[in-house]
Amino acid sequence: MSIESTIIDMAQKARAASIEMATYSSEKKNEALQRIADQIVQSADHIKTENKKDLESAKEMGLTRAMIDRLTISDDVIHSMAEGLQDVIQLKDPVGSVVKTWTRPNGLQVSRMRIPLGVIGIIYESRPNVTIDAASLCLKAGNAVILRGGSEAFYSNQALADIIGRSLNDTGLNKDAAQVVPVKDRSAVNILLKQEECVDLIIPRGGEGLIRFVVEHSKIPVLKHYKGVCHVYVDRGAEHSMADDICFNAKVQRPGVCNAMETMLVHQDEADAFLPRIAKRFKEAGVEIRGCEKTCTILPDAKMATEADWPEEFLDLILSVKVVSDIDHAISHIAKYSSAHTEAIVTMDYSRARKFVKEVDSSVVLVNASTRFNDGGQLGLGAEIGISTYGLANILCIRSNEYKIYGDIF
Repeated sequence: MSIESTIIDMAQKARAASIEMATYSSEKKNEALQRIADQIVQSADHIKTENKKDLESAKEMGLTRAMIDRLTISDDVIHSMAEGLQDVIQLKDPVGSVVKTWTRPNGLQVSRMRIPLGVIGIIYESRPNVTIDAASLCLKAGNAVILRGGSEAFYSNQALADIIGRSLNDTGLNKDAAQVVPVKDRSAVNILLKQEECVDLIIPRGGEGLIRFVVEHSKIPVLKHYKGVCHVYVDRGAEHSMADDICFNAKVQRPGVCNAMETMLVHQDEADAFLPRIAKRFKEAGVEIRGCEKTCTILPDAKMATEADWPEEFLDLILSVKVVSDIDHAISHIAKYSSAHTEAIVTMDYSRARKFVKEVDSSVVLVNASTRFNDGGQLGLGAEIGISTYGLANILCIRSNEYKIYGDIF
């Protein structure tokens, strides 16, 4: 079977399966998700064995440390995947719920009901846990899904695909409701993006290059965000120990993900005391600082930032740092260079916290919390498929300015 025939066949089977998925009860779908969770735990050794094949290949290809981190399936990742499935099981089934009803002047009664989207195609890089997160959310919402992971995670994804397929079959659901593309060839992506008669939505997860490629070549609507250029602003009067912990977590915990901090903005009144403090900690963690002129004066070891650094998504232990005159300066910098993904302010002033939340337009705006909290599980929304930075709102994304997180600022 050719690659084109394989993808067309998958799309047609997914369309047929989506009709069945729309009729399954919550209990039936939850039973299948529980089966997947159990099988992931029971098959942990096999999954990690297959993952090692991908890791060995990744090292030979010279992939970055951040990419290898995304690719690795550890015991913690196994646990996280199983836990994520439990979270999805606990979510209220959206299918069939009536969210609004109204009556027209002529007596016509109108209701808005949630229904499945149909068939969703998800194209992503590295992170094999996305295979489970995406499949579980799509299945819970009564959709069928076609998953195309990166070639660097091929063996890991095939191992997870086998578990999903067997679990669906064992619980009486159509196994074609969740399929993983079984070929590495990149032409499979181009072919999938042309299946507009069978696929209703495409969601790309990965680097900016991948997402722009999908948008350019897809004949199907795309839910997208191009990159995560996330900012943390340390305000005048901020508690330094709290700012230290928030900024360190936002940059260092997992630098290769889209909700990691890429630029740190520091009020000029705090810069002399705060920057040497956090720079010492960053240096011990291997973080390279690229700063503005004022930053480099305070931190002689920092590299001078260029204009290209401010809008850059480093996805690595590299951080751009700018000293700003006040909160308005910080907000204007974010407006110019942000990708509208996640921004945070560290402050002890309620009015400035409110101002930051009101005037910064990103998918999530936080007060006294790390940008790493922009995550479906952390926000109590369950596993996530993607984050839209374009104001779209549905069960699978966060609308701009819909969720504001307030830390304990006093």
